[in-house]
Amino acid sequence: MRSSVFITGATSGFGEACARRFAAAGWALVLTGRRAERLQALADELGAQTEVLALVLDVRDRDAMQQAIEQLPPAFNTLRGLINNAGLALGTTPAQQCSLDDWDTMVDTNIKGLLYSTRLLLPRLIAHGAGAGIVNLGSIAGNWPYPGSHVYGASKAFVRQFSLSLRCDLQGTGVRVTNLEPGLCESEFSQVRFAGDQARYDALYTGAQAIQPADIAETIFWLLNQPAHININSLELMPVSQSWSNFAIERAQGT
Repeated sequence: MRSSVFITGATSGFGEACARRFAAAGWALVLTGRRAERLQALADELGAQTEVLALVLDVRDRDAMQQAIEQLPPAFNTLRGLINNAGLALGTTPAQQCSLDDWDTMVDTNIKGLLYSTRLLLPRLIAHGAGAGIVNLGSIAGNWPYPGSHVYGASKAFVRQFSLSLRCDLQGTGVRVTNLEPGLCESEFSQVRFAGDQARYDALYTGAQAIQPADIAETIFWLLNQPAHININSLELMPVSQSWSNFAIERAQGT
């Protein structure tokens, strides 16, 4: 039976790169995304290599997600992989200056959307059994705070803890769970975070040799193709150019 994988947020960045990597290996794909034209173009292209089902969905829409998953064709009654990629960061301003709407969007996408896809697809992963796996896209922001990370970082800390707890519940099913925690990566993610400010985007990545979406896709492919008895609990990765800085210290004036 052909292996199959469900990928959220497949219209750009990590999700698109994963779709291409898994299609090249002959996996059947279920791809979701909000941008219908992009999603269909990708599905049409990869359909020459493998079976592709495109679902125009917003992971925040619980009812739409449930309806689409319940109506998956019989070929997807079992899934070998779920890649919870859909997510975003909005802004880098301090918490006291942020928009509550942006905070709602990050929580609804990064936390609730991931919960919906996971819970709704767990029966199909469990039906596959040994060798099935979930890869949740976390971030180093879930481990290491930095100015402006606030809700984004907190949402990724949630993903990390949820991934670990999910492993406990899935013990005995054969389904594996990994929290993948990338550092500086070059993709549309930052264009969204910077509200399309190309100058800020260019300044962030120029000369940094950042991780590329294809690097993440290759890592996820490796994770889901480990021997069935091995679970990679979490994996943090950064470009060599990125490391940590000192703790910030605010000093009183005139002392």
